[in-house]
Amino acid sequence: MEEEYDYLYNVLLIGDCEIGKSSILRRICENEFSDEYLSTIGVDFNTKRITIDSGGIKLVIWDTSGQERFKKITNSYYRGAHGIILVYDITNEESFENIEENWMTSIKENANENVKTILIGNKCDLEEKRQVSKEKGKEFADEYKIPFYEVSAKNNINIDNTFFEITRNIRENNGSNK
Repeated sequence: MEEEYDYLYNVLLIGDCEIGKSSILRRICENEFSDEYLSTIGVDFNTKRITIDSGGIKLVIWDTSGQERFKKITNSYYRGAHGIILVYDITNEESFENIEENWMTSIKENANENVKTILIGNKCDLEEKRQVSKEKGKEFADEYKIPFYEVSAKNNINIDNTFFEITRNIRENNGSNK
């Protein structure tokens, strides 16, 4: 039986390939983690119900492929997004550089101007392999005036906080729109 909800919001997970977007989706929706890597073909999705201020909110979370060959498909999902979670891998400098070079451009070109955005550095459990400092992520987020978290899908660090924050921001932005 489907749970009731007061609001329905679409949230996109975007970023390069192999940075853990699917693991984040699996962690928030199913509270599971797998070390097995399966490339997302085009777009995948799942749903999560969250309660904020006694209001039931259903998130439809879209996991987009980071592969260039699926860019036209994934770009079409930006328009309907209420929120976008930009993801990079703290152990992969290039994935961080591509946030500004590729992904922020995709948001500007394809998303509604009032879309809520949040930046997350995934794999914070791999401190010994870190290539992107927490300060660098924070500076980038401050420059764009967006929230920032470092998360670990594997160890379930800050996953819930990320989704609660973006949901609150979307709700404030949309008022009582359902």
